[in-house]
Amino acid sequence: MKAQVERAAPAETSLHVVKSEAEPRRAPEPEPRSVPVEPPPAEGELSEVEARRVDFAWSAAMVGSLALVFALLSVFGGVAVPVLLALAMAYVLNPIVTVLERRGLNRTLGTSVVFTGCLLLMVGAVLYLIPVFREEAIKLPDFFRRASERVVPQVESLLGRPLPDLLRQRMTELGAQASEILQSAGPTAARLVASFAGNTARVVATLLGLLVVPVLGFFFLQDYPQLVGMVKGLVPRRAVGLVARRFSEVDDVLSAFVRGQITVGAILSILYGTGLWFARIDLAIVIGVIAGFGNMVPYLGTGLGVVLAALGLMLSWQGPWQLAAVAGTFVVGQMAEGFFITPKVVGDKVGLSSVAVIIAILAFGELFGFTGILLAVPTTAILKVVLSVVVERYKRTGLYTGEGPTP
Repeated sequence: MKAQVERAAPAETSLHVVKSEAEPRRAPEPEPRSVPVEPPPAEGELSEVEARRVDFAWSAAMVGSLALVFALLSVFGGVAVPVLLALAMAYVLNPIVTVLERRGLNRTLGTSVVFTGCLLLMVGAVLYLIPVFREEAIKLPDFFRRASERVVPQVESLLGRPLPDLLRQRMTELGAQASEILQSAGPTAARLVASFAGNTARVVATLLGLLVVPVLGFFFLQDYPQLVGMVKGLVPRRAVGLVARRFSEVDDVLSAFVRGQITVGAILSILYGTGLWFARIDLAIVIGVIAGFGNMVPYLGTGLGVVLAALGLMLSWQGPWQLAAVAGTFVVGQMAEGFFITPKVVGDKVGLSSVAVIIAILAFGELFGFTGILLAVPTTAILKVVLSVVVERYKRTGLYTGEGPTP
């Protein structure tokens, strides 16, 4: 009986197989059409829509912060200016302290070392420059007196014809008046200082402002990582990477301007001053500093330096070699600044044309005075970064590409 059952099982199996083969085969059901769905952003990444919102919010925050800074300067200038100067000091000196910290030095000790070095450098510069400027200032009355007596003959000899009598008389009068004004400048300045000192509240406010800047700068520099971390901690976690990248772009622009322009101005001042001193031009150091640091405003520093050097050349003419030395100084300075100094020190990170810088200085100077002139180029550079971010995001929208409605 058991053997019969075992023999029947294969027959049943074969019947089942034949039956299944006899059934008509159904066509496979079509797979559902997949709708393209934007993949969810990975951890630490953002979708295009989220990144656009973050960038627009960041741009609005930057513009609002700049507006707040200028509003505080207009309303609370006495308080805002020392705080801003201290923050600027901490920003400029932070890389040096960071390098010392990476080499194992405590942050507080590194800040103290940097501040001590800056103080010694400033004291040394003042002790060296005060006698030099005093000697140059003593020469100024005689400088203008000789200008009234010798410039006209020099011009006439260059032109090969006499100047009108009225022009000769006016130049003589201007030279005499300038000499008298400079000789009376000392007593006038003393009277102004005495008058200013009479207002005790103004003196106290000014002294406190000057004393508070290095104190605040020291604490801002010491706590710089904590300040940056506090601001970073307020950013939504998913947007930290993108916002940090945008602030890095702003840091590149500001560091290129602040550290770069100061370095370029110092190098050009040394270069111009040395060249004019070698040419035996009066007030060579003063002219060199004006031409060097005036280079922050395109063409202004060089133009003033050339005019002042030409005037000094007329007053101390010793031969054609002086003209060649002065011309060579400014030609070499401009070539070095354009082809070597600025590309190596500043680079293209600021990326502002000369026309944009001039317009920014004129506009901010008209609106906010001297403080506006100081903040014109950094503010314009930050706004350039903001504008580039907005344009970058706009070019990725459907409105620009024409691929569909912007979400």
